[in-house]
Amino acid sequence: MRIIYKIAKNEWRYLFFSPIAWFVLVVFFVQSAILYAEAVYGTANWQEIMMKNSPNYKGEGGLTWGMFVKSGLFTTSVRNLYLYIPILTMGLISRDALSGSAKLLHSSPVGLRQIVLGKYMGIMLFNLMLVGTLVFFMLIGAFTIEQVDYGLLLSAALGFYLLLCAYSAIGLFMSSLSSYQVISALGTFIVIFFLTYIGSLWQRYDLIRDLTYFLSLQNRVYKLLGGLIVTRDLIYFLVVSGMFVGFTLIRLRSERESRAWYVKWGRYLTVMAVSLVIGYCSSRPVLTAWFDTTATKRNTISKQLQELIKGMGDSTLEVTLYANLLGEGLEQGMPEARNDQYLALWEPIIRFKPNIQFRYEYYYDNDAIATDSGLYKIYPPGFSLEKIAGIKAESLDDDLSRYKSPEQMHQLIDLRSEGYRLVMQLKYRGRKEFLRTFPDPEFWPDAGNFAAAFKRLLEPEKIPAVYFVAGELERSIRKTGQREFDFHSAAKISRGSLVNTGYDVDTVNLSLQDVPANCTALVLADPRMELSEVVQQKTRNYIDAGGNMFFMGKPGKQYVLNPVLQQLGVQLMNGQLVQPSFDETPDKVNPYITSESSKLYKGLEQVMKSLTPGRDTIRTLMPGVTAISHRQDSVFKARVLLATSPGKTWLKAGELIIDSTLPPLSPAEGDIRENSFVTGLQLTRKINDKDQRIVVTSDADYASNLRLGAVFNAGFLMSVYSWLGHNEFPVYMTKIPAEDKLLRLSESAAKKQQIVLKWVLPGLLLLAGTILLIRRKRK
Repeated sequence: MRIIYKIAKNEWRYLFFSPIAWFVLVVFFVQSAILYAEAVYGTANWQEIMMKNSPNYKGEGGLTWGMFVKSGLFTTSVRNLYLYIPILTMGLISRDALSGSAKLLHSSPVGLRQIVLGKYMGIMLFNLMLVGTLVFFMLIGAFTIEQVDYGLLLSAALGFYLLLCAYSAIGLFMSSLSSYQVISALGTFIVIFFLTYIGSLWQRYDLIRDLTYFLSLQNRVYKLLGGLIVTRDLIYFLVVSGMFVGFTLIRLRSERESRAWYVKWGRYLTVMAVSLVIGYCSSRPVLTAWFDTTATKRNTISKQLQELIKGMGDSTLEVTLYANLLGEGLEQGMPEARNDQYLALWEPIIRFKPNIQFRYEYYYDNDAIATDSGLYKIYPPGFSLEKIAGIKAESLDDDLSRYKSPEQMHQLIDLRSEGYRLVMQLKYRGRKEFLRTFPDPEFWPDAGNFAAAFKRLLEPEKIPAVYFVAGELERSIRKTGQREFDFHSAAKISRGSLVNTGYDVDTVNLSLQDVPANCTALVLADPRMELSEVVQQKTRNYIDAGGNMFFMGKPGKQYVLNPVLQQLGVQLMNGQLVQPSFDETPDKVNPYITSESSKLYKGLEQVMKSLTPGRDTIRTLMPGVTAISHRQDSVFKARVLLATSPGKTWLKAGELIIDSTLPPLSPAEGDIRENSFVTGLQLTRKINDKDQRIVVTSDADYASNLRLGAVFNAGFLMSVYSWLGHNEFPVYMTKIPAEDKLLRLSESAAKKQQIVLKWVLPGLLLLAGTILLIRRKRK
């Protein structure tokens, strides 16, 4: 070990006194300084602007992540390492061959193993200087960012160093292949480039995909940069480094021995085989350990989702991916995307449940009626579905025989109701649930969708059933029109809809049917025709029995709902609320969400708590709303959920004309002005040994497909559904808030720091290196 250390020390001294090494250090420092200083200055400038214009501004969490990882210092440095390592390692072995010192080394009582390990240790020591450069900026960041995330920085530094060592091992081996340093540098660059992008090659074939993904270097380092230490990745870097160091030892030994070619190649193959076996075994989920170093545990699923997974015990969860050759989402479902997208999606789950079985089914099918025969219109008349699928497969350079026909698929499963989109089916103890994908930038299901599917599998008895009354032209849960309710209720392509967050959703025509026995909540949304006596009586009976209900009305149709609401001691007042504003027509009213609303759902409560001081509420948009009155002697306890801003609205009697000048307040015509009007009311009472829950809102447009995304409409609406379903769904998941929100630097101080880091310190570093090299040359 003493000899190895001496060789390493001499190698480090040579690199330290090398002009090339100093050039690399200076360039790397300048690059790091530019990345860090510009990120700090931009953040400090924005922070100062916000504080001047919003005195209560408390910053935005995640500064450590944003400045160092997300397109920041570490990420860019990792991408550029291939520019530095070939220059540093090109002379590790070849330099001795050119100078003649190799013969002296080999004739001395020093073994090849000691030489190779000594030289590798020397470059590893020099790598610490590059890491030290980043540590320097980490220390500055620790003093600059309040509540900096130290765990994230340390994990990122570890990942950077491990990648450096792996690259250096490659450079060491390439240096042993040629006595020409330029060729060694070029070879190192090519190998690093190949191992960087090999993870995207030949991904269609299972065996090759697993092998190439294992060999991909940068796929492994990004988890470490993000603050997630995985034993599989640590072992991988050690294995790759050891493999190339072993190759170097085999190469040098082969030069001194006269052996058959197959013996020499056998050694290489043996080292590679042992490395692959170690890498494969260490990558098994049951043998893998994870450690999330971040302060917010951003790489770890929530405790609630962990508890659901824990509830599955040792029973196997079977996941089947169905990908349609002619459907949406095919690209993400192809084998080429399996490692980077699909398995990456499931890895946080596999961390807590390694016994998940994955199956993949590829097929072709099309619903001509639902798609208006659009697929057939693209191709010449008479083309069969099989012929169209064959053309599509050929365009993908694929074989149609790999895809099941519609007839074959119908024997397994009918996916017509899923629109033949890319979908996953979960199977657990005989129960099945779909986990869907969505036509938005994220595409894959989020944690809320996972939690809903898992809970439905584990606790089917707790699944809430929401029924929407139909028959009197109520808002439809099947139509996609602007006034309808499809997007938040039954839309399978909406990740936040009821059906994707855990609910069963259906309609009931009370003129022909009774309220189903499993009904958790009944929704009566803006009927446009007078309710028949039969419908009214069934509704009254349902309420008398203690059923939960959600009423949504509209101005001009108060007479439709009021006969039913009278039973609750509630009435929709005649007229329409007016809210004058500079930007909008006066029918657009923005009621605020009261503190009582925060008790509907923990997610809404957390949003209310996170509001900056001075902004104690959030608002909804109700484009056409009336006021709600409530009798104090009602058997129901009433709480206000939505109310208009004090002094900003009045209730206009008669018709409101919005395409003309603002109508004035006219008490003589019956207009009413109050400090505030109620537009959302919560009613509760104890009946039949259970808590009855009812919500009444005097507008339905805020829940429509057109208006759902406005302001906080969706947040309030889904909180109401959660409360009506006894908060079983959506599954609330806690998050640890990021505390690194503010910089300690002003804009002017950040500007000065930028000058020092980008110009002064690199200049001093360059001067120190020049003086050192000149003094060494004189000696």
